[in-house]
Amino acid sequence: MRTRRPTVRVWYARAVLLVLLVLCLQTIDHWSTVGDGSRDCLVQVRPASPEVAHRIDAPFAGLVQRGGTVNDASCVNAVPVHGVVRPTSVTEVQEALSYARDHGLKVAVGGTRHSMGGQASYPGGLVLDMTGMSSTAVDADRGTVRVGAGAPWKHVLEALHDEGLSVAAMPGIDILSVGGTVSVNAHGADFRTGSLAPTVRSLLIVTADGIAHRVSRDADPQLFRAAIGGYGLFGVIVEVELETVPDEVYRFEQRLVPTADVARVFEEELVPDDDVRMMYGHLSTSPGSFLDEVILYSYRRVDGPAVTVPPLHADQDSRVARLVLNVARTGRIGQRVKWSAQRHLLPHLRRCETSRNAALRAAEACLVSRNQSLYNGLMLLDNDLAQYTDVLHEYFLPPEELAGFLADARVELRAHDAQLLSASIRSVERSETLLSYAPDHRLSVVLYLSQEVSSAGHADMADLTRRLVAPALAHGGTFYLPYQQHYSRADLERGYPQIDSFFALKSERDPELLFMNSLAQQYGDELS
Repeated sequence: MRTRRPTVRVWYARAVLLVLLVLCLQTIDHWSTVGDGSRDCLVQVRPASPEVAHRIDAPFAGLVQRGGTVNDASCVNAVPVHGVVRPTSVTEVQEALSYARDHGLKVAVGGTRHSMGGQASYPGGLVLDMTGMSSTAVDADRGTVRVGAGAPWKHVLEALHDEGLSVAAMPGIDILSVGGTVSVNAHGADFRTGSLAPTVRSLLIVTADGIAHRVSRDADPQLFRAAIGGYGLFGVIVEVELETVPDEVYRFEQRLVPTADVARVFEEELVPDDDVRMMYGHLSTSPGSFLDEVILYSYRRVDGPAVTVPPLHADQDSRVARLVLNVARTGRIGQRVKWSAQRHLLPHLRRCETSRNAALRAAEACLVSRNQSLYNGLMLLDNDLAQYTDVLHEYFLPPEELAGFLADARVELRAHDAQLLSASIRSVERSETLLSYAPDHRLSVVLYLSQEVSSAGHADMADLTRRLVAPALAHGGTFYLPYQQHYSRADLERGYPQIDSFFALKSERDPELLFMNSLAQQYGDELS
């Protein structure tokens, strides 16, 4: 019996399937591979063309970039600038400020530029890139660490870990600069400490007159309170002295609770238990349970002679986790896959091996040091998907208003094109800063959104921001200022009733308005 040879049509179908398979594998590889740096907008700056560079009169010798633009972590906010200086000492900061004053330039200060609305730049201004000042010096006897403003939190944790110490508070990602996060008064998972403000012992800050001041709660407390959370508008923070705490070993615990019960569980079960030192929650992003349920994570202190603090270990890059996260950018099916993996799969993959320093940094583990839990660079967010960018929102609500705000947010998020990749809940306490986002105890909602890089995508995000700010204010809350500035001056006044005092002090301390950024430019009506 003769074997029938495949027809041309069959060969064609096989070829098409082979091509589709290759394309599918290439797509999976592209969507799961760590970025190659081509989209890095954090520290790298776009060099100016010769035509732009030669137009700068008497350029400052310390410029690492002449003309051109700088960007931020969203990669969609390129701002044309006079140039960029990367000082390595207080003297070089003072020289840069003198150059700016002599040439009538405004100065903006930045670190890793994760503020996403131009807070670290100014059109035509001189940008101080503080990443060149990254020293760390631990004083175990005083229980403090002095850190250069440009140092990433990762370096702080590594220096403290060797001394058996940890930070009292830090943001949830360790690649951010210390000076930058102090300038926005960031907060993290340690709900008993709250924001960075109460952990800052002193600041070394260079003011508009070029003088370096060591300020604290006792030495010029007005400037101290204004500079923390002051967005670089009162001077250049060049060094931060932070309080430390002992590193500890925590047991990681998690449970699934309805969103409506989160505030009660936190207030009645976690806060009274002194052994619970850190807490945060992840809200469901799956369409079927969207914002209706929360995986509540907590870290319980573990004591005993057999408990030892292990060395810090670096993040393990996960192509699978990056692929799942990036697929979630595409919509409903991807969101279901991501939440199912987070809810059902990850609990079985976590290892019980690890300190407070690790809990402040790493992925969740059953037994983790404080430092390890903080030691978190989040490599899975790094990708080369140029068609998307990631945008953060954060809202601070009275605990009793959390569920109501989330109900309103659910409607708005479903009505917009931006995809919610992650939503988390944290706890913050009243801040002593002048421009405080927490006048009393608040629960914060952090939204990590993916938007298309297009005019339609930008318009959708602007509308979504305004429609989330409104219910946050209506529920007695406020919104975080380091992100895209789609809110109105009236919104700002309602969320931050101290804003007039903030800008009045800005005018008093910096009458020539040497330090400027988008926040002051767009909302500082009193400064014009």
